[in-house]
Amino acid sequence: MSPSSLHRWLLALAVSVCVFAGTAASAAAGARVSAANATVTFRKIFKSSYPEFVEIKVNQSGAGTYDIRQLNEESNPRAMQIDAPLVQSIFDIAARLHNFDGLDLEMHRRIANLGEKTFVFDRGAESHRVTFNYTLNRDAAELLGIFEGLARQQTDLSDLDRTMRYDPLGVNDILLQIEKDLDHKLLPEPGQFLPPLDRVAADQHFIDIARDRARKLAGRIRSAP
Repeated sequence: MSPSSLHRWLLALAVSVCVFAGTAASAAAGARVSAANATVTFRKIFKSSYPEFVEIKVNQSGAGTYDIRQLNEESNPRAMQIDAPLVQSIFDIAARLHNFDGLDLEMHRRIANLGEKTFVFDRGAESHRVTFNYTLNRDAAELLGIFEGLARQQTDLSDLDRTMRYDPLGVNDILLQIEKDLDHKLLPEPGQFLPPLDRVAADQHFIDIARDRARKLAGRIRSAP
């Protein structure tokens, strides 16, 4: 092979390697984007209860939305952010449940209506869902507990924000509810309450009993293992 032919062959080989590497990198990036776009949705419909409708969506980046209301109210999803460890737990449990693909969670026995619950897994064109009233599956029960805890947590956070803005005298009542939920371990991410609790504790517009309770709750959350 002449030097010029060898040079052209090496140049073509280098171009081929670059194209292959670029294609592989694009495929890997696409896979990462696809994974990041995976979403788990929890929906609960329970007529004549309060609330009647709960929907929480979480993607693998931790960004999500929540919509908690009565069925006759207009849909109003609001943004929320979930910490990475809890997001990981949600998607790990979903994986153990095969991302709800072909899953039957219903107990198939006569039991009172406890509300229609639905789990949905979406990733690109892939979508799986399962609906049940009551289940004995431990993984599903754990996932249900997480989402119902998030619904309770977002309700408490919204109530606290609303009373801080519009009803300062009502803040202490909301803090009592948060304290009760904390006692019963219903709040999956207590740290989410620290910013508003610190604001209440430092703001003299709120009554002393509310400021003191906010200070104690914040200290309790910070000292928890």
